[in-house]
Amino acid sequence: MAKRPRRKSQHTNAWSNQFDDIIRGTSGGFLFGIPLLYTMEVWWIGSQISPPLMLGILATTFVVVFLLNRTEGFRKTQSKQFLDTLMDSVEALAIGLVCATCILFLLGEIEVGTPLNEALGKLILESVPFSLGAALASALLSGDRWSSSNSQDSDNQGVQSNKADQSGLNATLADIGATLIGATIIAFNIAPTDEVPMLNASASPPWLLGIIAASLLISYCIVFQAGFTTQKQRRQQQGIFQRPISETVMCYLVSLFAAAFMLFFFHRLSFNDPWTLWLSETLILGLPATIGGAAGRLAT
Repeated sequence: MAKRPRRKSQHTNAWSNQFDDIIRGTSGGFLFGIPLLYTMEVWWIGSQISPPLMLGILATTFVVVFLLNRTEGFRKTQSKQFLDTLMDSVEALAIGLVCATCILFLLGEIEVGTPLNEALGKLILESVPFSLGAALASALLSGDRWSSSNSQDSDNQGVQSNKADQSGLNATLADIGATLIGATIIAFNIAPTDEVPMLNASASPPWLLGIIAASLLISYCIVFQAGFTTQKQRRQQQGIFQRPISETVMCYLVSLFAAAFMLFFFHRLSFNDPWTLWLSETLILGLPATIGGAAGRLAT
């Protein structure tokens, strides 16, 4: 009778760890692959490549991901067994394909009526950076879950001492600054291009709501769920908006401000444009800007 709860608990922990690993790999994929998704040349090339070339791209990506998984990977506990590495590589490739599918569908580059060959070409080409990002998740930003209990205790002591020295306002301002820097870096590279107006031409209110939801969800997972850097310490910070939900919303608004400013800076928007155009184009650019803002917070 005493063994059943223990087995159930072990089974639950195994599923929880598996879920966390997938979230970590997905977050690494978004951090690495989101800029390439806003490149129309990649969409065009992907829509024209032949099936043999698709297979070649998949095979090459798999080999690179396999080699990366031998040293890095996205799992909390890394196995060096050949079969485990092989399965992790398949999973990383699947993560890349699923992420690319979701974002391309969200951006309207793949629809129900899109020809199969065109859709597959775009998916396979765009999935390459996502798969590489998943395989590099542990190298991009190593998490506090990866450290030992002793290091976690020392980190917690450091956080407590920092709380005595740093006010809640300073912690909030630090997050705003880091978000603004990360969001501006990403938005600076995308705002001058024609991708945002092109995507905005087919935008609809439900589609924009989906972009808002995806931006918030991805940002939350990267900072508070994927186990990157000092995730536990971030949850313990004492600031005005230093709670996972409130911090995610606040930093999303900061990222939207950075996106709008970059569009104005590059003369993609002007004060003569209607507010609806400002809103839609800012939300579209806000997706990659929010991911950049999340990366900026992780780097602090």
